[in-house]
Amino acid sequence: MSTRDNNLSQTKSFREASSPPLLLKEELTAAQFLVDVRRWAVELGFSQLGVSDTDLSNYEPAFQRWLDNDHHGEMNYMAKHGTKRSRPAELEPGTIRVISVRMDYFPPEAESIQRVLGEKNLGLISRYATGRDYHKIIRKRLQKLVDRMRAEVGEFGYRVFTDSAPVLEKPLAEKAGLGWMGKHTNVINRSAGSWFFLGEIYTDLPLPINTTVSENHCGSCTACIDICPTQAIIAPYELDARRCISYLTIELKTAIPVEFRKAIGNHIYGCDDCQLVCPWNRFAKASDERDFAVRHGLDAPQLLDLFAWSETEFLKKMEGSPIRRIGHSQWLRNIAVALGNAPTSEKIINALTSRRPDANKMLQEHIDWALDSLTKQP
Repeated sequence: MSTRDNNLSQTKSFREASSPPLLLKEELTAAQFLVDVRRWAVELGFSQLGVSDTDLSNYEPAFQRWLDNDHHGEMNYMAKHGTKRSRPAELEPGTIRVISVRMDYFPPEAESIQRVLGEKNLGLISRYATGRDYHKIIRKRLQKLVDRMRAEVGEFGYRVFTDSAPVLEKPLAEKAGLGWMGKHTNVINRSAGSWFFLGEIYTDLPLPINTTVSENHCGSCTACIDICPTQAIIAPYELDARRCISYLTIELKTAIPVEFRKAIGNHIYGCDDCQLVCPWNRFAKASDERDFAVRHGLDAPQLLDLFAWSETEFLKKMEGSPIRRIGHSQWLRNIAVALGNAPTSEKIINALTSRRPDANKMLQEHIDWALDSLTKQP
Protein backbone atom coordinates (compact mmCIF):
# COMPACT_ATOMS: atom_id res chain seq x y z
CA MET A 1 0.00 0.00 0.00
CA SER A 2 1.59 3.77 -0.94
CA THR A 3 1.91 7.15 0.91
CA ARG A 4 0.81 10.05 -1.26
CA ASP A 5 0.91 13.78 -0.74
CA ASN A 6 -2.59 15.03 -1.40
CA ASN A 7 -5.17 17.26 0.19
CA LEU A 8 -7.01 14.52 2.07
CA SER A 9 -6.32 16.19 5.37
CA GLN A 10 -8.14 18.67 7.51
CA THR A 11 -6.63 21.24 9.78
CA LYS A 12 -7.48 23.68 12.51
CA SER A 13 -4.99 26.45 13.18
CA PHE A 14 -2.47 25.55 15.88
CA ARG A 15 -1.89 27.92 18.74
CA GLU A 16 1.57 29.42 18.91
CA ALA A 17 4.05 26.94 20.37
CA SER A 18 4.79 29.40 23.20
CA SER A 19 1.17 29.55 24.39
CA PRO A 20 0.22 27.67 27.57
CA PRO A 21 -1.00 24.08 27.30
CA LEU A 22 -4.70 23.49 26.92
CA LEU A 23 -6.57 23.38 30.23
CA LEU A 24 -8.99 20.49 30.35
CA LYS A 25 -12.35 20.90 32.04
CA GLU A 26 -12.37 20.97 35.82
CA GLU A 27 -11.86 17.55 37.39
CA LEU A 28 -11.12 15.99 34.00
CA THR A 29 -7.51 14.87 33.86
CA ALA A 30 -5.64 14.25 30.62
CA ALA A 31 -5.52 10.53 31.43
CA GLN A 32 -9.25 10.36 31.99
CA PHE A 33 -9.85 12.30 28.80
CA LEU A 34 -7.71 9.84 26.83
CA VAL A 35 -9.83 6.96 28.12
CA ASP A 36 -12.86 8.73 26.67
CA VAL A 37 -11.07 9.41 23.38
CA ARG A 38 -10.22 5.72 23.03
CA ARG A 39 -13.86 4.79 23.67
CA TRP A 40 -15.11 7.30 21.09
CA ALA A 41 -12.58 5.96 18.58
CA VAL A 42 -13.94 2.43 18.96
CA GLU A 43 -17.49 3.72 18.60
CA LEU A 44 -16.43 5.31 15.30
CA GLY A 45 -15.11 2.01 13.98
CA PHE A 46 -11.42 2.28 14.79
CA SER A 47 -9.78 -0.84 16.17
CA GLN A 48 -7.21 0.87 18.38
CA LEU A 49 -5.88 4.30 19.30
CA GLY A 50 -2.55 5.34 20.78
CA VAL A 51 -0.64 8.55 21.42
CA SER A 52 3.03 9.37 20.90
CA ASP A 53 5.29 12.39 21.10
CA THR A 54 6.84 13.80 17.94
CA ASP A 55 10.41 12.54 18.34
CA LEU A 56 11.24 10.31 15.37
CA SER A 57 15.00 10.77 15.60
CA ASN A 58 15.50 7.00 15.93
CA TYR A 59 13.72 6.44 12.62
CA GLU A 60 14.97 9.38 10.58
CA PRO A 61 18.42 7.98 9.62
CA ALA A 62 16.96 4.76 8.19
CA PHE A 63 14.40 6.70 6.19
CA GLN A 64 17.09 8.99 4.80
CA ARG A 65 19.23 5.99 3.80
CA TRP A 66 16.22 4.53 2.02
CA LEU A 67 15.89 7.73 0.02
CA ASP A 68 19.63 8.01 -0.61
CA ASN A 69 19.61 4.47 -2.03
CA ASP A 70 16.77 5.44 -4.40
CA HIS A 71 14.62 2.68 -2.95
CA HIS A 72 11.61 4.95 -3.33
CA GLY A 73 11.88 4.75 -7.11
CA GLU A 74 9.75 7.35 -8.88
CA MET A 75 7.81 8.26 -5.74
CA ASN A 76 9.43 11.68 -5.68
CA TYR A 77 6.91 12.96 -3.15
CA MET A 78 8.65 10.81 -0.53
CA ALA A 79 11.68 13.10 -0.67
CA LYS A 80 9.91 16.32 -1.58
CA HIS A 81 9.41 17.82 1.87
CA GLY A 82 12.82 17.29 3.44
CA THR A 83 12.67 16.62 7.17
CA LYS A 84 9.02 17.60 7.52
CA ARG A 85 8.08 13.95 7.10
CA SER A 86 10.15 12.83 10.08
CA ARG A 87 9.65 15.97 12.18
CA PRO A 88 5.92 16.56 12.73
CA ALA A 89 6.41 19.96 14.35
CA GLU A 90 8.10 21.21 11.18
CA LEU A 91 5.08 20.19 9.12
CA GLU A 92 2.61 21.62 11.64
CA PRO A 93 4.28 24.03 14.09
CA GLY A 94 2.84 23.60 17.54
CA THR A 95 2.41 19.84 17.28
CA ILE A 96 3.38 18.10 20.51
CA ARG A 97 1.40 14.87 20.20
CA VAL A 98 0.38 12.49 17.45
CA ILE A 99 -2.77 10.42 17.88
CA SER A 100 -2.49 7.25 15.78
CA VAL A 101 -5.36 4.92 14.97
CA ARG A 102 -5.77 1.70 13.08
CA MET A 103 -8.84 0.28 11.35
CA ASP A 104 -9.18 -3.34 10.23
CA TYR A 105 -10.08 -3.67 6.56
CA PHE A 106 -9.99 -7.31 5.44
CA PRO A 107 -13.36 -8.07 3.78
CA PRO A 108 -14.81 -11.23 5.38
CA GLU A 109 -16.66 -12.41 2.28
CA ALA A 110 -13.66 -12.07 -0.06
CA GLU A 111 -12.58 -15.03 -2.14
CA SER A 112 -9.49 -16.87 -0.92
CA ILE A 113 -6.32 -15.12 -2.09
CA GLN A 114 -4.65 -18.51 -2.50
CA ARG A 115 -7.38 -19.67 -4.87
CA VAL A 116 -7.14 -16.52 -6.97
CA LEU A 117 -3.36 -16.83 -7.14
CA GLY A 118 -3.77 -20.40 -8.36
CA GLU A 119 -6.24 -19.57 -11.13
CA LYS A 120 -4.24 -17.60 -13.67
CA ASN A 121 -7.29 -16.45 -15.63
CA LEU A 122 -8.33 -14.43 -12.58
CA GLY A 123 -6.82 -11.13 -11.50
CA LEU A 124 -5.57 -10.55 -7.97
CA ILE A 125 -6.31 -7.16 -6.43
CA SER A 126 -4.88 -6.22 -3.06
CA ARG A 127 -7.62 -6.70 -0.49
CA TYR A 128 -7.43 -3.11 0.73
CA ALA A 129 -8.68 -1.98 -2.70
CA THR A 130 -11.62 -4.32 -3.36
CA GLY A 131 -14.03 -1.97 -1.56
CA ARG A 132 -14.41 1.78 -1.28
CA ASP A 133 -11.48 4.19 -0.97
CA TYR A 134 -10.31 4.21 2.63
CA HIS A 135 -8.89 7.74 2.49
CA LYS A 136 -12.22 9.53 2.71
CA ILE A 137 -13.70 7.01 5.13
CA ILE A 138 -10.93 7.27 7.70
CA ARG A 139 -10.51 11.03 7.27
CA LYS A 140 -14.21 11.60 7.98
CA ARG A 141 -14.10 9.33 11.03
CA LEU A 142 -11.03 11.12 12.36
CA GLN A 143 -12.78 14.45 11.91
CA LYS A 144 -15.77 13.12 13.84
CA LEU A 145 -13.40 12.06 16.60
CA VAL A 146 -11.88 15.54 16.69
CA ASP A 147 -15.34 17.09 16.83
CA ARG A 148 -16.24 14.90 19.81
CA MET A 149 -13.00 15.90 21.52
CA ARG A 150 -13.64 19.59 20.90
CA ALA A 151 -17.13 19.27 22.34
CA GLU A 152 -15.48 18.03 25.54
CA VAL A 153 -12.47 20.33 25.91
CA GLY A 154 -13.01 23.24 23.54
CA GLU A 155 -10.92 24.39 20.59
CA PHE A 156 -7.43 23.03 19.99
CA GLY A 157 -4.97 22.82 17.12
CA TYR A 158 -5.05 19.72 14.95
CA ARG A 159 -4.55 18.28 11.52
CA VAL A 160 -6.01 15.00 10.30
CA PHE A 161 -4.14 12.59 8.01
CA THR A 162 -4.72 9.23 6.42
CA ASP A 163 -1.98 8.13 4.05
CA SER A 164 -1.75 11.79 3.05
CA ALA A 165 0.88 14.52 3.26
CA PRO A 166 4.45 13.88 4.47
CA VAL A 167 3.87 11.67 7.51
CA LEU A 168 5.93 8.70 8.74
CA GLU A 169 2.81 6.86 9.78
CA LYS A 170 4.35 3.46 10.50
CA PRO A 171 7.00 4.69 12.96
CA LEU A 172 4.35 6.87 14.61
CA ALA A 173 2.04 3.86 14.93
CA GLU A 174 4.86 1.84 16.46
CA LYS A 175 5.63 4.62 18.97
CA ALA A 176 1.93 4.86 19.82
CA GLY A 177 1.85 1.17 20.73
CA LEU A 178 -0.24 -0.06 17.80
CA GLY A 179 2.30 -2.72 16.86
CA TRP A 180 5.81 -3.23 15.57
CA MET A 181 7.40 -2.81 12.15
CA GLY A 182 7.66 -6.25 10.58
CA LYS A 183 10.42 -7.47 8.30
CA HIS A 184 8.16 -6.63 5.34
CA THR A 185 7.99 -3.03 6.74
CA ASN A 186 4.26 -3.23 7.53
CA VAL A 187 3.03 -2.68 11.07
CA ILE A 188 2.03 -5.91 12.84
CA ASN A 189 -0.22 -6.09 15.86
CA ARG A 190 0.16 -9.17 18.05
CA SER A 191 -3.59 -9.68 18.41
CA ALA A 192 -4.73 -8.36 15.03
CA GLY A 193 -2.07 -9.10 12.42
CA SER A 194 -1.44 -6.47 9.76
CA TRP A 195 -4.61 -6.12 7.69
CA PHE A 196 -5.40 -2.59 8.84
CA PHE A 197 -5.21 1.03 7.76
CA LEU A 198 -3.52 3.79 9.74
CA GLY A 199 -4.56 7.37 10.39
CA GLU A 200 -3.16 10.26 12.44
CA ILE A 201 -4.15 13.44 14.20
CA TYR A 202 -1.37 15.95 14.78
CA THR A 203 -2.34 18.05 17.79
CA ASP A 204 -1.20 20.50 20.43
CA LEU A 205 -3.21 18.75 23.15
CA PRO A 206 -0.91 17.63 26.02
CA LEU A 207 -2.19 14.05 26.08
CA PRO A 208 -0.39 11.23 27.93
CA ILE A 209 1.88 9.32 25.57
CA ASN A 210 2.39 5.58 25.21
CA THR A 211 5.32 4.49 27.38
CA THR A 212 5.47 0.81 26.46
CA VAL A 213 7.95 -0.31 23.83
CA SER A 214 6.36 -2.18 20.93
CA GLU A 215 8.32 -5.41 21.25
CA ASN A 216 9.25 -7.04 17.95
CA HIS A 217 7.89 -10.58 17.65
CA CYS A 218 9.15 -11.48 14.16
CA GLY A 219 11.93 -13.58 15.64
CA SER A 220 13.78 -15.75 13.12
CA CYS A 221 10.79 -15.94 10.74
CA THR A 222 11.58 -15.02 7.13
CA ALA A 223 8.27 -16.07 5.53
CA CYS A 224 7.59 -12.61 4.06
CA ILE A 225 11.08 -12.34 2.63
CA ASP A 226 10.98 -15.82 1.11
CA ILE A 227 7.54 -15.46 -0.50
CA CYS A 228 8.08 -12.11 -2.23
CA PRO A 229 7.78 -12.87 -5.98
CA THR A 230 10.18 -10.10 -6.99
CA GLN A 231 12.53 -10.26 -3.98
CA ALA A 232 11.64 -6.70 -3.03
CA ILE A 233 12.44 -7.25 0.67
CA ILE A 234 16.17 -7.04 0.16
CA ALA A 235 16.96 -7.44 3.87
CA PRO A 236 14.89 -7.70 7.04
CA TYR A 237 13.01 -4.40 7.52
CA GLU A 238 14.31 -3.06 4.20
CA LEU A 239 12.12 -2.77 1.12
CA ASP A 240 13.30 -1.74 -2.33
CA ALA A 241 10.06 -0.29 -3.68
CA ARG A 242 11.38 -0.44 -7.23
CA ARG A 243 11.02 -4.23 -7.07
CA CYS A 244 7.72 -4.32 -5.17
CA ILE A 245 4.62 -5.42 -7.08
CA SER A 246 2.52 -2.81 -5.31
CA TYR A 247 4.86 -0.11 -6.58
CA LEU A 248 5.09 -1.62 -10.07
CA THR A 249 1.33 -1.88 -10.54
CA ILE A 250 0.26 1.31 -8.74
CA GLU A 251 2.98 3.93 -8.33
CA LEU A 252 5.01 3.28 -11.50
CA LYS A 253 3.46 5.22 -14.37
CA THR A 254 5.86 4.06 -17.07
CA ALA A 255 6.66 0.61 -18.45
CA ILE A 256 6.99 -2.25 -15.99
CA PRO A 257 10.56 -3.58 -16.26
CA VAL A 258 10.59 -6.80 -18.27
CA GLU A 259 12.59 -8.58 -15.57
CA PHE A 260 9.60 -8.43 -13.19
CA ARG A 261 6.73 -9.24 -15.54
CA LYS A 262 6.77 -13.03 -15.18
CA ALA A 263 7.11 -12.74 -11.40
CA ILE A 264 4.08 -10.44 -11.24
CA GLY A 265 1.91 -13.37 -12.29
CA ASN A 266 -1.76 -12.39 -12.05
CA HIS A 267 -1.35 -9.49 -9.61
CA ILE A 268 -3.05 -6.55 -11.29
CA TYR A 269 -3.27 -4.02 -8.45
CA GLY A 270 -1.00 -4.30 -5.46
CA CYS A 271 0.21 -7.43 -3.70
CA ASP A 272 -0.63 -9.10 -0.39
CA ASP A 273 1.77 -12.04 -0.54
CA CYS A 274 3.97 -10.92 2.35
CA GLN A 275 0.93 -10.41 4.57
CA LEU A 276 -0.69 -13.64 3.42
CA VAL A 277 2.13 -15.77 4.83
CA CYS A 278 2.72 -13.80 8.02
CA PRO A 279 1.99 -16.09 10.98
CA TRP A 280 0.58 -13.20 12.98
CA ASN A 281 -2.27 -12.78 10.51
CA ARG A 282 -3.90 -15.88 11.91
CA PHE A 283 -5.08 -13.43 14.56
CA ALA A 284 -6.34 -10.89 12.03
CA LYS A 285 -9.93 -9.77 12.37
CA ALA A 286 -12.20 -9.34 9.38
CA SER A 287 -13.72 -5.90 9.03
CA ASP A 288 -17.41 -5.29 9.57
CA GLU A 289 -17.21 -1.96 7.74
CA ARG A 290 -19.74 -2.05 4.91
CA ASP A 291 -17.61 0.37 2.87
CA PHE A 292 -14.78 -2.18 2.77
CA ALA A 293 -17.05 -4.92 1.39
CA VAL A 294 -16.06 -6.29 -2.02
CA ARG A 295 -17.52 -4.38 -4.96
CA HIS A 296 -17.97 -5.48 -8.59
CA GLY A 297 -16.55 -8.93 -7.88
CA LEU A 298 -13.05 -7.50 -7.55
CA ASP A 299 -11.97 -10.27 -5.17
CA ALA A 300 -11.84 -12.81 -8.02
CA PRO A 301 -12.43 -11.08 -11.37
CA GLN A 302 -11.91 -12.65 -14.78
CA LEU A 303 -8.98 -10.96 -16.48
CA LEU A 304 -10.70 -10.91 -19.87
CA ASP A 305 -13.77 -9.21 -18.40
CA LEU A 306 -11.63 -6.45 -16.89
CA PHE A 307 -9.56 -6.07 -20.06
CA ALA A 308 -12.75 -5.48 -22.05
CA TRP A 309 -13.79 -2.45 -20.00
CA SER A 310 -13.83 0.81 -21.92
CA GLU A 311 -12.44 3.88 -20.19
CA THR A 312 -15.99 5.01 -19.49
CA GLU A 313 -16.79 1.66 -17.85
CA PHE A 314 -13.59 1.77 -15.84
CA LEU A 315 -14.28 5.25 -14.51
CA LYS A 316 -17.89 4.39 -13.69
CA LYS A 317 -17.18 1.07 -11.94
CA MET A 318 -14.20 2.49 -10.08
CA GLU A 319 -16.04 5.50 -8.65
CA GLY A 320 -15.17 5.68 -4.96
CA SER A 321 -12.34 3.14 -5.39
CA PRO A 322 -8.61 3.72 -4.82
CA ILE A 323 -8.01 1.90 -8.12
CA ARG A 324 -9.49 4.77 -10.10
CA ARG A 325 -6.48 7.01 -9.57
CA ILE A 326 -4.12 4.85 -11.66
CA GLY A 327 -6.22 5.49 -14.75
CA HIS A 328 -7.54 3.21 -17.48
CA SER A 329 -4.32 2.90 -19.48
CA GLN A 330 -2.25 1.78 -16.49
CA TRP A 331 -5.06 -0.58 -15.49
CA LEU A 332 -4.91 -2.19 -18.93
CA ARG A 333 -1.10 -2.30 -18.77
CA ASN A 334 -1.27 -4.36 -15.59
CA ILE A 335 -3.92 -6.70 -16.97
CA ALA A 336 -1.96 -7.20 -20.19
CA VAL A 337 0.98 -8.49 -18.15
CA ALA A 338 -1.31 -10.85 -16.24
CA LEU A 339 -2.83 -12.11 -19.48
CA GLY A 340 0.67 -12.79 -20.76
CA ASN A 341 1.17 -14.99 -17.71
CA ALA A 342 -2.15 -16.83 -18.12
CA PRO A 343 -2.55 -20.15 -19.97
CA THR A 344 -2.56 -19.37 -23.66
CA SER A 345 -5.95 -19.39 -25.40
CA GLU A 346 -7.52 -18.05 -28.55
CA LYS A 347 -9.76 -15.74 -26.50
CA ILE A 348 -6.81 -14.11 -24.77
CA ILE A 349 -4.83 -13.69 -27.99
CA ASN A 350 -7.87 -12.14 -29.71
CA ALA A 351 -8.51 -9.79 -26.81
CA LEU A 352 -4.92 -8.57 -26.76
CA THR A 353 -4.76 -8.24 -30.55
CA SER A 354 -8.02 -6.31 -30.81
CA ARG A 355 -7.05 -3.89 -28.05
CA ARG A 356 -3.66 -3.07 -29.59
CA PRO A 357 -4.58 -0.65 -32.45
CA ASP A 358 -6.14 1.96 -30.16
CA ALA A 359 -3.59 1.59 -27.35
CA ASN A 360 -0.88 4.11 -26.53
CA LYS A 361 2.75 3.13 -27.06
CA MET A 362 3.28 1.96 -23.50
CA LEU A 363 0.24 -0.30 -23.57
CA GLN A 364 1.13 -1.59 -27.02
CA GLU A 365 4.55 -2.64 -25.75
CA HIS A 366 2.99 -4.58 -22.87
CA ILE A 367 0.46 -6.20 -25.21
CA ASP A 368 3.29 -7.24 -27.55
CA TRP A 369 5.16 -8.72 -24.59
CA ALA A 370 2.07 -10.64 -23.52
CA LEU A 371 1.48 -12.03 -27.02
CA ASP A 372 5.11 -13.05 -27.29
CA SER A 373 4.96 -14.67 -23.88
CA LEU A 374 1.86 -16.65 -24.81
CA THR A 375 3.39 -17.97 -28.04
CA LYS A 376 6.43 -19.21 -26.12
CA GLN A 377 4.39 -21.30 -23.70
CA PRO A 378 4.91 -25.05 -24.07
